[in-house]
This record gives sequence, structure tokens and C-alpha cells, in this order.
Amino acid sequence: MVLQTGAASAELPPRAPRMAAAAAAAPPAPAPPEERRIEDELSHPIMLSERVRSAVDEAESFKSECSELGRQVDRLSQMLRSLVRFTTSAQSLYDRPVRRVAADVSRHLERALALARKCKHQSILRRVVTITSAADFRKLGGLLDASAGDLKWLLSVLGSDGKGGGGIELSLPPIASNDPILSWVWSFIASIHMGPLPDRIEAANELASLARDNDRNKTIIVEEGGVPPLLKLLKETSAPDAQIAAATALHYLANDQARVQAIVNELGVQTIVQVLGDAPMRVQIQVASLVVSMAKHCPLAREDFARENAIRPLVTLLSFDMFVDDPKAGKPMQSIHSIVQINKEKESKSLGKLNSHNSYSDGSRSGSHKKDRENEKPEVKMRLKTGCAEALWMLARGSLLNSKKITETKGLLCLAKLLDEQGDLQRNCLMTIMEITAAAEANADFRRAAFKTNSPAAKSVVDQLLKVMKEIDSPSLRVPAIKSIGSLARTFPARETRVLVPLVSQLNHSHQEVATEAAISLEKFVCPDNFLCKEHARAIIESKGVPPVMILLKGSGRMQLHGLYLLCYLAISSGNSEALEQARVLTALEGADRSVAAQHPDLRELISDAIYHLKMFHAGGHPQKPSYLVEI
Repeated sequence: MVLQTGAASAELPPRAPRMAAAAAAAPPAPAPPEERRIEDELSHPIMLSERVRSAVDEAESFKSECSELGRQVDRLSQMLRSLVRFTTSAQSLYDRPVRRVAADVSRHLERALALARKCKHQSILRRVVTITSAADFRKLGGLLDASAGDLKWLLSVLGSDGKGGGGIELSLPPIASNDPILSWVWSFIASIHMGPLPDRIEAANELASLARDNDRNKTIIVEEGGVPPLLKLLKETSAPDAQIAAATALHYLANDQARVQAIVNELGVQTIVQVLGDAPMRVQIQVASLVVSMAKHCPLAREDFARENAIRPLVTLLSFDMFVDDPKAGKPMQSIHSIVQINKEKESKSLGKLNSHNSYSDGSRSGSHKKDRENEKPEVKMRLKTGCAEALWMLARGSLLNSKKITETKGLLCLAKLLDEQGDLQRNCLMTIMEITAAAEANADFRRAAFKTNSPAAKSVVDQLLKVMKEIDSPSLRVPAIKSIGSLARTFPARETRVLVPLVSQLNHSHQEVATEAAISLEKFVCPDNFLCKEHARAIIESKGVPPVMILLKGSGRMQLHGLYLLCYLAISSGNSEALEQARVLTALEGADRSVAAQHPDLRELISDAIYHLKMFHAGGHPQKPSYLVEI
């Protein structure tokens, strides 16, 4: 059976719903020409060699040169026939180098045929017009020797002795003399296709080493069809070392959208999710890293992972060996893992289309792996949790569907609990929460479903975010916690001092980014789009939020800009507050109105509106309403 190469797969269009309309409107594209069978590719040079032999036998000039030419062609013919016998009997064949070498041999044999025919009996005039010299034979002889070297290398790589693979061959064939990487890639891919398991593992590790070096090597590996055999090796459930080697190589390839798409086009997502759900822990660690790379560099891959429900095994692994308080009465403790397992079993009833070998609850292997996980070292468990948390972060980034799936699998409870950890695990969980809350901010239905006021998971997340803000003095952690609170601004009830007071305190932070993000989050509480903006504005002012905002105005860039936005919203929602008058907010906004007029026209209008509200309450008169606010 001849396997398809990765280069052909890489040309497939990405599967995206938005392309459906365009595809319907456009005329159908012509079908690509079918690739000829490998036997047909090899029969052409064999036929040419026979014609050359006939022409050599009929030659009447340059007989010694033609005799040598015939000897070279006979050697090529014998090697070609050996190659045909092997390709017809091989159960699995890596045909990419075979086609390239066969095409080169055919070109050289065509030149040999043309030269031999010139040596037949011809008229004197024809001999004068057609000049043939010994140099032509020497040049052609070098080309035929190169073809013989290519065929010899090819037979050694493929294993023409019928033992199922010739091992890794690092010699350099003439066809790849200008690009040694190409021959190495061919040799490694052929070994993964056809070699015994130890050779397949070694070849996968060698491909990973090449891919780690530079992007050009990565592109060659994908174009020469390296992805399908690596995915096949990843399925070797009885050989964890093989799975790790394949996952590592794919991980190094998956740092570019086009290469990730090549993996997706080979149905790689299904294989990855299957292995992720049912493999030893050290395999799962490497596969989680592969998910991170693919989701990070390709939005379409995130969609495919969502369709295959990669969130389920990731949350299950993240919650392994973890217990949290059950919010329901009557059950003091319950494992998140058991919750996820119950949820998984319910979902499996609606996934009858999945084959039995894709099931995550497959008998003895799952039980054995679970027992192995329980006996693993704590540092190995931590690596797995950290990798799964990062995978969830990348999958949730910009994906409403994946964010929904995380909340549906009780993932929020798990993420909230793990915020008590330290290091990369804590940061990855925090970044995942930030992406989920950003999706909730952009989608009202999801926000209402996942972050209801009485939701134990939502309450736990908010409590942990506030804990990070108060207790962890690290800007890299405080900033995503502050952003998450801001994204949930519309979910909090009126005068939510439990959240607003800690946010206001961040305005005084010495780190500029922390203070700026706090201002941005508070904007979301008091902007007119928030139904409770007036109540939140009064709570911020009562929490002594005006003085630190005035300090932000003395900064520059984003800090000053968002300080102005926040101050304007406070003035518009609570213009009659004495705290605003005492802080001389009116004077500050009038000065800012002149400085930002050119750079931020929208902010200028907002400042004018805020000045109008302040004058209306504090100037003792009835100021003229800005023209853009006058009702028509």
C-alpha cells in the first residue's frame, strides 16, 4: 500500500465554516490529477533502458563508448527491477524518494537514448550536421553513475532484502548532494514507515533533532510527508517511548500555522485527543505540550480541538488527585475527578459516532494508567498539571466554544482551586481564567450561564482572583487577575465593595501596568454600558478612589489616557459628589480638554460631557450643554 505524502495533504484547504459560502458561490475547482502508481513510475525508466540497449546494439560509431553505455544501462535496469519487486511486495512503502529518483533516472536515460541513436548508420551529411564526441559519452556516464548511486542508496534505505526496512541510512546520495538534509529526512521518514520499532523510535528522535534546529528543516519534513508516519507512531499505545518520540517531533514542527494545519489535515487532532485521554503520564506530558503549540499557532486547530472535545481529558488530568469542598449540603468532600468522570460518561452517550478504539474509558489500559498515575512522583504529576493548564489556556484563547466546554466540565472549580499553587501552574490557571472571563465579557449568554451570582464556581473564581490581587505582589499575576475581574464587571450587584475596594487599592500600585489595568477594569464598572454604573461610581468614590485617579493623570501614555476615561465616567455618573469637587476634578478636566483635543477626539467629547455634569452640580448655575448632547 502506498501512503499519501504530507506535501499533498498540506495543500488541502483549512476546514472553516466561513469558507462554506464562498465555496458554494465559486465554480467547482478542477480535480487535481491523480498520482500515478509507483509501479507505473518505475516501469517508464525500465522501458527506456530497454530502448537504450537496443539502440546501443545497433550503433555503428563510437562502439566502445556505446558498449560502456550499455553496461551502465544494464546495471540501472537491474536495480530498477529489484526496486519494482520490492515495492510490489512491501506492505507499507514510503514512496516520496522513489518518485524523485525515478524521475531523475528517466531524464538521464532519455539523454542516453538520444545519444545512442546518433551512433546508428547515417548519411555523410547527417554525420556532419550531428556532431557527437567522446566528451558527450563521458558527461552522460557521470550522470548514469549518479543515478546508479541514487538507486543503490534508495535500495539500502528501503531495505530491498525484504526484511521490512534497511535501517537509518546517513550516507549522501548524489540526488541530495546539494542538500544533505533532504536525504537524512528521507531516510528517517522511511525508517518510521517501514522499520522495526527501535529504528522507528530512533528515526523519530532524529527528526525531532532536525526540526529543533531551524524552520527550513521543519518545512522539509512536512513537505516530504513526515507528518502521517509520526501520527501513526503516536498511536503505538504499547510503546510509550515511541509515543514520546513522535509527540516530541510533532511538537517541534507545530510552531507555524501552515505546519499545524498540515497536522490537522492528516486527522492529527483526533489522534492527539485519543492519546491524551488514554496514555501513561509521561506520554500525556509531551502530548499536552503538542496541544499547546498547535493551539497557540493556529486558530483553526483550536476549532478542531473543540470539535473533538479535547477539553474533557485535559480537565480530567488537571483535576486528578484533587479534592474540593462540595458546595451542596450532605457531601463534605467530593473529587473533581469523579465529577468530570460522571460528566464524561453522560457525554459519551451522545457521542455514539466515535469508534470504540477512541474511547477514553477503555478497560484495563485505563485502569492500569490510573494506577500508574497514582504511584508517580509528585514532580511528574506537577509537570502534567502544568502542561494541561497551559493547554487549556491556549485552547480558551479567543475561543468561546472551548471556554464554554471548560465551564461545562466543572473546569472553573478546578482552576480556582489550583490558584493556590505556585509557579507556572498557578500562572497558567490564572491565564486560562482570564481568557474564559474575556469570552464571558464578549458574550452575554455565556456570561449569564457561567457566572451567575449564585454559582459556586463563579464565587470561588472571584474569591481566588481577589486573593491574588491582595496577597501576591507580582505584576505578572496581578495584571491577569485584575483583567479577569474587569471582564466580569457586569455580573456584580450594586455597590459591590468586596470587589471594588481591592480594585481601587491597585490604582496606587507602584507598577505602572498594574495601576493602568486597574483603571481599565474600573472603567467597565462605571461606563454607561453597565446598568449599575451609577451605583458602582458612588462605591468607588466612597472607597476614596478619586485621589489615586488624579495621580494617574500626571503619568503618560496609557496610564494618563485611562485615568481620564475613568475620571470622566465617575463625573458623568456621580457629578454631584463633593469628593469630585474637593479633588478639583473640574479644573483637571478643563486642562486635559485642551491637551487631548487633537489626539483623541472621542475622549474630548467625553471630557466635555463630564465637564458639563460637574458644572451643572458645582458651578451654581446652568451651564450650556455641549452641542452634541442637545436633544433634537
